[in-house]
Amino acid sequence: MKSLPELQKNFINLRLGTFIHFNSATVQFHSGDLIDWEYDCENNAAPRRFPFSEKDWNPEALDCRQWAAVAKSAGCRFAALTTKHHEGFALWPTKYSEHCVRNASDKTDVVAKYLEAFREAGIEAGLYFSILDLTAGISQNACTPAHKEIIKGQITELLTNYGPIPFLIVDGWNSPWGGPTEEMLPFQELNELVKSLQPDCLFMNIGCTALSGQTDILFFENAAGQEVDSSFSGPGISCNKLTQAWFWRDSDPATPPAPASWAIEKMDQYFPMNVNFMLNLSPDPSGRVDENLAAEFQKIGEQVVFPSPLSAVPDAWQK
Repeated sequence: MKSLPELQKNFINLRLGTFIHFNSATVQFHSGDLIDWEYDCENNAAPRRFPFSEKDWNPEALDCRQWAAVAKSAGCRFAALTTKHHEGFALWPTKYSEHCVRNASDKTDVVAKYLEAFREAGIEAGLYFSILDLTAGISQNACTPAHKEIIKGQITELLTNYGPIPFLIVDGWNSPWGGPTEEMLPFQELNELVKSLQPDCLFMNIGCTALSGQTDILFFENAAGQEVDSSFSGPGISCNKLTQAWFWRDSDPATPPAPASWAIEKMDQYFPMNVNFMLNLSPDPSGRVDENLAAEFQKIGEQVVFPSPLSAVPDAWQK
């Protein structure tokens, strides 16, 4: 078991990663408005408009090795997959919900396939998990003991059934836009569970705005306008995308992504501040990454310059 500062240092030395958004939103929201989930349902008490049928999940050309090859070409050293997003569909055959791949047209355990492919490619493969779950009714208005059993049971599955997981990113917890609050579900409960299952697993919270004991790495959703203060010295991570939205859109194959030079500028800004950069990959409903996005990732790999690794834990990080 390593100390938290040592784990933080090792993670920051990875520098560049990819955030793979692939879930029910890939199928539900590939056309029309640029939405990723039913925000109004959680925040304005609107009725559900987009329930998702498990039978609609059918990525007939799923190719996680292609994802890994694209990430590798950019120089990515770590990755995360949206195992469950806010809608609630689980990409693994969870025992805690019927809303998962077990009942889908394609029953492939995507979590297993992703981890296998990225580990083979030598990329540190972590996971993303949404606490907010619209299908299960887990929200800022409800987090019952039965809901907690689902949350903790699914986290336990992810950290028990798939070998070592270097980090787990949670979202939709204590966020201004939704999800259970700290009073409803104390962060310490979740953190103790994660550390009891995998002591060396970094636990990251996207909704956190300060290193206040509610995240191991401070997470900036740069694509949502969160900027890193110039005085910040880490450990942090910032995520953004080259395409229009986090999840795939019909227009993506014919729309030029943001240029590699833009991503390089972001890295040049973040790396000296000990902030990693996480660049999104959005496979299409069949399970493959578009050629134009793959080409831009390769250009990034041809241009990226990594700083020398941190040899010691910065004094400011010592707990």
